[in-house]
Amino acid sequence: MTRRPTSPDHFDDLYRANADPWKYGTSSYEAEKYSATLAALPRRRYRSGLEAGCSIGILSQLLATRCDRLMAIDVSEIAIGRARKLAVNAPNIRFEQRRIPQGWPSRRFDLVVLSEILYYLSPAQVAGTARRVTGGLDSDGTVATVNWLGETDAMQTGEQAADLFIQQARPALKRSWHRRTAHYRIDIFQRCPNEHPAGFARYAGPR
Repeated sequence: MTRRPTSPDHFDDLYRANADPWKYGTSSYEAEKYSATLAALPRRRYRSGLEAGCSIGILSQLLATRCDRLMAIDVSEIAIGRARKLAVNAPNIRFEQRRIPQGWPSRRFDLVVLSEILYYLSPAQVAGTARRVTGGLDSDGTVATVNWLGETDAMQTGEQAADLFIQQARPALKRSWHRRTAHYRIDIFQRCPNEHPAGFARYAGPR
């Protein structure tokens, strides 16, 4: 299979053709995966969360119930616009159009969620994302990665992207929990005790 890079225009075209191209709002598979993701988080409450690759914000609204403040970012401006409309009753979410890793917020978070996004990145971009995550994660922070295990025409397979992230996040992060189903894998990470955040300011919430 030929694997191809993806761009903001690619995703914008998908959202122009279909308001919910992956059926995030209606799929029983997605609902089960979201429930499993939330159940995997080791803390009931987080001060400041970041979700990268938020799409139209379905998972964002669920994460917002566990966070005092949540920043949700996506490469598609169209997706971000729809997310804002769908999450109008969740004022603790701030949606921004950003491309990672270069657009990673210069803030500290105690929760970072990377769900179904890493395999759209090149190996170099996954490495850059791992550096950004570890540089801005609070000392008591949690990182959750979720990756599809089926075939994809994106830059990598989900397995490749998940394993590369683990490799690149060492020694700052240690994996504390792992779950694999027939369709996806969830990996939960905590900051290693002797590793400290790089000094970004803490995210202060929507403005």
